[in-house]
Amino acid sequence: MNLAVAPPETPEKDRGRQIYDLGHTTVFASKQDPRFSYCLYVPPTLGQDDAPELVVAMHGTGRAFMEYRDAFAEFGRWNNCIILCPLFPVGVLGDGNRDGFKYMAEAGIRYDEVLLSIVGEVRERYGLLEDRFALFGFSGGGHFTHRFLMLHPQRLWAAAIGAPGSVTLLDPTRDWWVGIRDVKERFGRTIDIDAMRRVPVQMIVGAADLETWEITHREGGKNWMPGANDAGRTRPERLDSLRRSFEAEGIQVRFDLVPNVPHDGMRVVEHVQNFFAGVLRNRRLNEKN
Repeated sequence: MNLAVAPPETPEKDRGRQIYDLGHTTVFASKQDPRFSYCLYVPPTLGQDDAPELVVAMHGTGRAFMEYRDAFAEFGRWNNCIILCPLFPVGVLGDGNRDGFKYMAEAGIRYDEVLLSIVGEVRERYGLLEDRFALFGFSGGGHFTHRFLMLHPQRLWAAAIGAPGSVTLLDPTRDWWVGIRDVKERFGRTIDIDAMRRVPVQMIVGAADLETWEITHREGGKNWMPGANDAGRTRPERLDSLRRSFEAEGIQVRFDLVPNVPHDGMRVVEHVQNFFAGVLRNRRLNEKN
């Protein structure tokens, strides 16, 4: 396995690295676009063990990116993973839009490319040679995760899609975001179904996540388009439609409907960690064999 080797540091720089770059880190601005930022959990054993894997946890509409970092910290420590939590703020264009990142593009911003640039920064800073990562997102982050998977499956070793309010189905008869007919024109990419089949996928939602006030699209709304509500009324119904859309294309899905859980991302984190841990175990066994 590849080793992550930290460069030599002076005592002063080493102290700063220990405080700000390892463990629960400070918040960094993206070098490519400082409107966006991120924080990390970095195992204190960095450089002493085999190279860590990278896990990205994408926030939802509430932007609780540091809470997700903290929730995954122990997982990162004991599974030798760096945890990366981006922040895509509300109203990047000054218009108060909360939803731009969920649909991957907002005016001239491509949020998938913003994330990839941040991942590149983290790989360079910590000497990571593996360019694939795991991606988890809940609610608005679940929007982002399944659409990122469609556009960049070759960059993921696992994807955990949590309770998105709206879903993009693998439907070639409808335009983005309801379907994928015009993905090539919008994003300059085609959907690689074969690559998607190679990514372990979890879909997870609370069985009590039944409120619809935030997810029902109405004509005239900024994200309205024909078919916007066709995948179902509630989040579990919509996620199940996404599952069926994936499975119709031969993409295997672990579907977790968590009893007695409402719309609360922190209450599904343990299930996501169990999923990622299983995928990691298989990856590492395969690398040894």
